Amino acid sequence: MNSFPWLTVLGLVPLVGSIVVALLPKSRPALAKQLAFAISLVVLGLVVVIALQFNGSASEPFQFVEFHDWIPAFGVTYSLGVDGIGLVLIALSAVLVPITILAGWNDVEEPNAESVGSVKGYFALILALETLMIGVFAATDVFLFYVFFEAMLIPIYFMIGRYGGAQRSYAAMKFLIYSLLGGLFMLAAMIGLFVASAKITGQGTFNWFALVGLNIDPTTQKFLFLGFFFAFAIKAPLWPFHTWLPDAAGASKPGTAVLLLGVLDKVGTFGMLRYCLPIFPAASDFYAPFIIALAVIGIFYGAFVALGQNDLKRLFAYSSMSHFGFIILGIFVFTSVGISGSTVYMIAHGLSTAALFLTAGFLMQRHKGSSLLSDYSGVNKPAPVLAGFFLFAALASLALPGLVSFVGEFMVLLGTFQRYMWVGGIATLGIVITAAYVLRVYQKSMTGPVGSGLEDIKDLNGREITALVPIVLLTIFLGLYPAPVLNVVNPAVDTVMTVIGATNPEPTVGLSSTTSKGAQQ
Repeated sequence: MNSFPWLTVLGLVPLVGSIVVALLPKSRPALAKQLAFAISLVVLGLVVVIALQFNGSASEPFQFVEFHDWIPAFGVTYSLGVDGIGLVLIALSAVLVPITILAGWNDVEEPNAESVGSVKGYFALILALETLMIGVFAATDVFLFYVFFEAMLIPIYFMIGRYGGAQRSYAAMKFLIYSLLGGLFMLAAMIGLFVASAKITGQGTFNWFALVGLNIDPTTQKFLFLGFFFAFAIKAPLWPFHTWLPDAAGASKPGTAVLLLGVLDKVGTFGMLRYCLPIFPAASDFYAPFIIALAVIGIFYGAFVALGQNDLKRLFAYSSMSHFGFIILGIFVFTSVGISGSTVYMIAHGLSTAALFLTAGFLMQRHKGSSLLSDYSGVNKPAPVLAGFFLFAALASLALPGLVSFVGEFMVLLGTFQRYMWVGGIATLGIVITAAYVLRVYQKSMTGPVGSGLEDIKDLNGREITALVPIVLLTIFLGLYPAPVLNVVNPAVDTVMTVIGATNPEPTVGLSSTTSKGAQQ
């Protein structure tokens, strides 16, 4: 099953497609869109084939493994493989890319000025980004992961800087500086990791399999952990490393924001699971209380700031920051249900964020491109279908029972209560604030009297509905039946728990030992 290089082919298809789209005549924008969409569907089909072959009960940590020497002198290899966590995140990428292309069909028009990019350039960048997203979730060599991690900045920088709004140059530069700073810390930690592995084994390596279980000195672990964690915390985004996100989301096209918040931000939390915990278990345990504190602060800070936002895209960005607080909390409480819940929450957040940004984008297209909440009122009367999808997206963000976001949030909180009951209680209060800003944004924009200039706006058309329906169906299906995700994620989570030496705490609810002894007497 693993003799065929599935992951390499999966990454090459959108890369070749990106090159072909970029080479199309500039006078054929429709062809560029159609070809990009077709290629994204091919990638999705390949992911389905890989997922059907994935063995959830396999004993090995990774499947579809590929291993080739790349730079032997420095222990660098071209090695790929996926566990359940990597597989579901690749699947999320493969689902959101064609949805983004379809939804953003008319987001980019031919340039009227030199500062605006071409249609073919925008869709070529999306396909190139898909290649890098697949690579970053499939790499099992730290150096190869770093290459994909840094290379992702290039297409996103141009997607924001050339195709974004009025503040696109500032937002793109801020995003790039923050990301490069995090990357430099990771690079320094990688070099330190190579040196540490050379001292222990006599030969430096970047291979994940060789690094996991390596007896690195706890003090050294603490320093190296910080380099990786800082880069991942910026990408995630974790408070207080989040300040690039609202500007980037506010200046982006809705489709760019979907990929930025729906997939790329997951690289940060994925990196914590794939690299920080297994390679630096002692340091992860040492820093866990501090990281949990940052996560809880992020839950409340993001929710409170979102509550006062008037710009829809910035509101969704701060909302995402709050949600990522839950995801990181679930990772660092070191319980099986918490880590599994974090992974489910990543999928749920990707879907709900896509629904929010796309419906908001459709709304903005119909009203002068404005993203200000104060410019909208009573949209449910002239555009009931749009309002209905917006309500669904809002409820998914709220984690309504029956939707996949509820499954992820419930599991994270359950895992937190198992380890730290008082932290779980505090984090639960963040849900109340989430309900407040979600209901506020829906009430102000969709209900009440119809706002000026909104009387004759058109409802969603067939293409727009087609783009949103898969998100709705997946959100409901996985909310009612999350087993397809959990069946492949849970074995990977068990591997992480085993590698870091963590065990699930015993139940604390019930009779105390004193009461039990008294009852026996």
